[in-house]
Amino acid sequence: MDSRTDYGRLAGDIRRWIRDRVAEASVSGLVVGISGGLDSAVAAALGAGAVGNRNVMGLLMPCGSSREDTEDGARVCEHLDILSRIIELSPVLEEFLEAGGMKDSTELNRANIKARLRMAMLYAHSGGRLVLGTSNYSEISVGYWTKWGDGASDLLPIGRLYKEEVRELAKALGLPRWVIERVPSAGLWPGQSDEKEMGVTYRQIYDYFTGGELPEMTASRIEDMVRATQHKRRPIPYFDAREWMEENG
Repeated sequence: MDSRTDYGRLAGDIRRWIRDRVAEASVSGLVVGISGGLDSAVAAALGAGAVGNRNVMGLLMPCGSSREDTEDGARVCEHLDILSRIIELSPVLEEFLEAGGMKDSTELNRANIKARLRMAMLYAHSGGRLVLGTSNYSEISVGYWTKWGDGASDLLPIGRLYKEEVRELAKALGLPRWVIERVPSAGLWPGQSDEKEMGVTYRQIYDYFTGGELPEMTASRIEDMVRATQHKRRPIPYFDAREWMEENG
């Protein structure tokens, strides 16, 4: 990270940016999924500073999650003094899998369904609010997110910050140490951690994109992730029938 970065000033400018986007949309607040982890805590803190803590709704949506995740999420909401609600999605997931004949789904497919159920719930609560996304640039760059799940939102306040930079921003925002030092995890299954699942660390992702030195195997792993997930970062492709008709009419 650039040691010259003034993260306090950055936080202020992001808050103003959020406030402007909310005003442009003619809404009064924000809704954000709270996991108990760093990214959602930082996004919620920025949102609260932008529009007022009582104009931010934090949804805690356990879906086969550990009790610790839910408890940490509740602690984040309490620390920020934002509105909060716990919505248990575990039975919804099981009903969904049963209805779709997918009870034997792979762990990865179940994880993607969880992310999409959570996003559907966020948008169900978005009346008069914008959905505040929590993805960071490290995850976006390597495709570590679910299409139409945690990748869907109205605003991405930390979407151009690497994970390590989000951590520095959290310090400037005065978030508790236990949030800043928490092992990054989407809580998709017991013992799941982001870095273990990706096979690389957030620091290695940062070094890869900023010209740092990495073992060849690690760099190759990141390159493969970027290449395999290009479709996630591109606009939805469509066949240009208008152009076709002009050329073949």
